[in-house]
Amino acid sequence: MGNRIYNILFHTHTISGIVISVALYVIFFTGSFSFFRDEIANWQRGHQTSEQDAIVGSMDEYLSDISKDHNLQGRDVEISHYFNERRVNINLGASKDSLTQEEDKTRTFFYLDTEDKTTGTYVDSYHLGEFLYRLHFLDQIPYPYGRYLSGLVAFFFLFAIFTGILVHWTKIVSNFYVFRPWAKIKTIWTDAHTALGVIGFPFQFVYAVTGAFFLLKGVLVAPLVLGLYGGDQNKLFEDLEYNHPIYAYQHETLNKDIAIDPFIKETKKDWPDFRLKEAHIFNYGDANMHVAISGYLGYSSKLNGLGHRIYKMADGSIVEEKVPMTNNSYLDGVKNMMFRLHFGDYAGDGLRIISFILGLVSCFVILSGIMIWLVARDKKNIPEKRRKFNYQVANIYMAVCLALYPVTALQFIIVQFAEQVDRPFLYRTYFPIWLVVSLFFIFKKNIGFTNKWTLISGSILAMFIPIANGISSGNWMWVALDTGLKQVLLIDLLWLVLGLVTLWVALFKLKSGKTEIAPSTKA
Repeated sequence: MGNRIYNILFHTHTISGIVISVALYVIFFTGSFSFFRDEIANWQRGHQTSEQDAIVGSMDEYLSDISKDHNLQGRDVEISHYFNERRVNINLGASKDSLTQEEDKTRTFFYLDTEDKTTGTYVDSYHLGEFLYRLHFLDQIPYPYGRYLSGLVAFFFLFAIFTGILVHWTKIVSNFYVFRPWAKIKTIWTDAHTALGVIGFPFQFVYAVTGAFFLLKGVLVAPLVLGLYGGDQNKLFEDLEYNHPIYAYQHETLNKDIAIDPFIKETKKDWPDFRLKEAHIFNYGDANMHVAISGYLGYSSKLNGLGHRIYKMADGSIVEEKVPMTNNSYLDGVKNMMFRLHFGDYAGDGLRIISFILGLVSCFVILSGIMIWLVARDKKNIPEKRRKFNYQVANIYMAVCLALYPVTALQFIIVQFAEQVDRPFLYRTYFPIWLVVSLFFIFKKNIGFTNKWTLISGSILAMFIPIANGISSGNWMWVALDTGLKQVLLIDLLWLVLGLVTLWVALFKLKSGKTEIAPSTKA
């Protein structure tokens, strides 16, 4: 590789990395916890759900519960379950019956708890797991700008990781085995950045590609819609199999008792290991009522085993089906694999724990990149004013990023003692605390101090999380183990181990003298 090409790649890697570093750190840090979104929700509520994220219980019973407060006649009713929680999603379309009341002619969405039968809106049912999951693609920024921003970050992250690999390509094997903790500060950060960056490359590449795909597809699809579909977005969605078929409303009452469970039992009998994800009812109570049953095969049976079956209620006939064992298209494989690779949920808790660790390793790679950028510009030939500016930039970046650890740990404690946790509550607590903590370390103007005390404070708070959970709910770790609350136990152990590891690093592996930058660079 010539010097010119090397310099181009090196500067591309440096600039793209430093520009997106803070947003990328937020994405990876909160994304690491998002692997356990459902477990966090159940930990917060003291629930334990099935090991499979599918609808359990009687569909007819759920319809009966819904009909107590909502007139279902003429509506499209969708009951779905996409996260491993006790609650199912209820989506009621506007009634097509011209004689119905006005309130029935509007769409309605809410959650139904499958055990205590309580209902709640999206805002009321918002939990800490959902908050962190949304934050990892910056969804708290008004839609769609936050998603586009995170998509662009993922896209430029691709440039950063590819240029980084190319820059280190000639020494990639030798550098992989090199780590010199006794050397000067720049060498320590460089060794760690290179070695961990190489280890995490496959993981980071997968998440950069899938993240950019999910969050920028709206922008990427727009020219396709205009060019190939004449601006008809619905036609594209039909080809991608995102839209449900349409069945005309006949304004005739169905002369038959409505029972969905027999169709589900028949489908599961014909397709062993089928997991029900969604039941969509067209024209409830009408003579032309249809029921679509959608789901997938367990990943141990088939990784891309998506399938659905549509019944006509009047005679129980099957009008359409996609058999998950045999009838999967290339499109199904692409759509499903993008989700499975991004969520890391196809190989059990073991893969998610590994992904969690690699996510945190990626956070360290980002931080080491910031420090390499700073130390490389802390030279005597650089004007004092510019050195101070570079230090303040790195100081702000490090404070904002590292503050996430103690703030997130503290938020886990707060939700255990709060009377009501919803979206406004999480917004009012998490973001102001993050701002205050970040400002404290920014004005401290000491990166070594920030590094050490965010780890120490985060570690102490992390180890207190299982205690807070036990005091608040009575679900101490030994109680959770005895009563089968595996998801509650998993979150407690995750935080306990993380707290112990980071405390060990802070007390025995960090030396304040080595994390300081030359005093002349401080404002």
